[in-house]
Amino acid sequence: MNEKQKTGGEGEAKAVEYLRSIGYEILETNWRQGNQEIDIIAKDKFYLVIAEVKTRSSNTFGEPEVFVNREKQKNLIKAANAYLEKKNLVLESRFDILSVLKTGDSYKVNHIQNAFYPLLKR
Repeated sequence: MNEKQKTGGEGEAKAVEYLRSIGYEILETNWRQGNQEIDIIAKDKFYLVIAEVKTRSSNTFGEPEVFVNREKQKNLIKAANAYLEKKNLVLESRFDILSVLKTGDSYKVNHIQNAFYPLLKR
C-alpha cells in the first residue's frame, strides 16, 4: 500500500467515525458494483446518504471536495441507483461529500450535505 492509499484509508476511517458521532448508521463502506465504488453508504433519519470521501494532506491545489468532479458525480449516481435496486430500497437519497484534510497526525473533517444533485437528462 502506497502513502496515498494509506492517507485515503485513514481519511475514510475518520469520516466513518465522524458520521457515527453525529448519529448516522453506517450501512456499507467501499461498496462496489462493477467498476463503481461508493465510499460510505449511511442512513440519516429518513435519508440514504451516499458519501464520497476525499482526503488530502494539503490544500495547496484546493480543498479536497473540489476534486469530486462531474464524472465522479455521474459514477456515484449510477452506483447509488444500482445499490437501491440491488437492496430493493425505496428511500429518499442524498449525496454528501466528506472532505478530510490531514495535517501531521490530525484530521479535519468537513461534511457537505446535499453536495450535488442528479441531473435529469434532456
